[in-house]
Amino acid sequence: MMRQLRYRLDRRRHPARDGLLDDILPVERLTRQQLGERQRRDFDAIVRFAAARTTFYARCFAPALQDTNGPIEASRLPLLLKQDVRDHLDDMLVRGTDPATVRVGHTGGSGGEPLAFYVDDAKHQLMLAGMLRGFMTSGWRPGQKVLYLWGASRDLAAGGVFAGPGRDLLRVERTIAAVEFSESRLAQWARLLRTWRPALLYGYASALAELARYVIDQDLQPPTGLLGAYATAEVLHDWQRELIERAFGCRVFNQYGCREVPNIAWERRHGRMHVFTDMVYLEALSVAGESRLLVKSLTNRLMPFIRYHLGDTGRLLEGECTCGLPFPMMQMDMCRDNDLIRTRAGKRLHPAYFNRLLYGLSTIRQYQWVQEGLDRMVLNLVAGQRLGADRLAEIVASLRRDVDPQITLEVRYLDAIPRTAAGKHRFVIGLPVVR
Repeated sequence: MMRQLRYRLDRRRHPARDGLLDDILPVERLTRQQLGERQRRDFDAIVRFAAARTTFYARCFAPALQDTNGPIEASRLPLLLKQDVRDHLDDMLVRGTDPATVRVGHTGGSGGEPLAFYVDDAKHQLMLAGMLRGFMTSGWRPGQKVLYLWGASRDLAAGGVFAGPGRDLLRVERTIAAVEFSESRLAQWARLLRTWRPALLYGYASALAELARYVIDQDLQPPTGLLGAYATAEVLHDWQRELIERAFGCRVFNQYGCREVPNIAWERRHGRMHVFTDMVYLEALSVAGESRLLVKSLTNRLMPFIRYHLGDTGRLLEGECTCGLPFPMMQMDMCRDNDLIRTRAGKRLHPAYFNRLLYGLSTIRQYQWVQEGLDRMVLNLVAGQRLGADRLAEIVASLRRDVDPQITLEVRYLDAIPRTAAGKHRFVIGLPVVR
């Protein structure tokens, strides 16, 4: 009864999102062949739309589309790199759109490459609907509670993805600002788990793992009623999955997407990740011996992302899952990996905090924060120009307020930032932790 009441009230709060959810749920009843044919049509349509309606794609797709009346082969189209987005932001926007009338989204750049892009309400609402459909693959149903552990403050502010106070008894969603991981905050979150009793957790893999560690260290009973925990935004390591499952007594699911192209793939109860091919076209391209992921949004008609090089690695899997979903399967190999930054006072700060310090600095091509001591940070930059004195002073002031009053910051300007032995760029590196 309470779930149905919460469900009805939530639909009144989010009519656009829930209407879109109604539209996309029937896709799951298509056959694999029907879904493939639909994706093929949607791919051709978005490519032709982008070539006809944007300056950027009209220029770079012209050779591939010349004298092409039949199906478009993805392999004939050029790759879209993050630097292309930085260099041609306005040219990627559909013609006739005034940039001042649409929102600008930001990504801190999980690969260490900050990015800005345009967003409209249609994309935002479809992203939220896709999230709800993803939740349903765990057994969750609309009207059941979801608790978010999130570290990006813009998503918590008014109009953000997870905005809203969420304090009344009938609200379906609540959000924890999971940037700082002090023991007192973890105690508050653990109490909230027991008293509010959500059906799902959704958040950064590191945030879920930190809360799980606290629950185990304090010998707390697992919260009741949890159907699952969704880890996103970072690599979900095996040790994190095991820790979270042990602490919360529920299944842990991986979710893959990015701010530019959300809802790429969701893990289901059967343990396989399914690609939402009604929303995206995902490729795995062999580059230097690695299987690199390229994605095309099939729905974004404001600022299309086509053959977008994510910087992540993974593989597309053959065959069909026993769960019966028509969506094809994939496997993540190595993608975004973050570190928590520890402070002298015992706090642990999420990398999203450090990403946020560099928002809006479009001249930065790459960055990397390195903690060399509890009171010493290094910021490695590959940038077109040096940070201004005022902006640098703002960053240092933020670090001294939130990390350590005596902290020092050294900025190093490099031609390139070295990658790990596995080829991964780590954009935040904390002090070594002994497990």
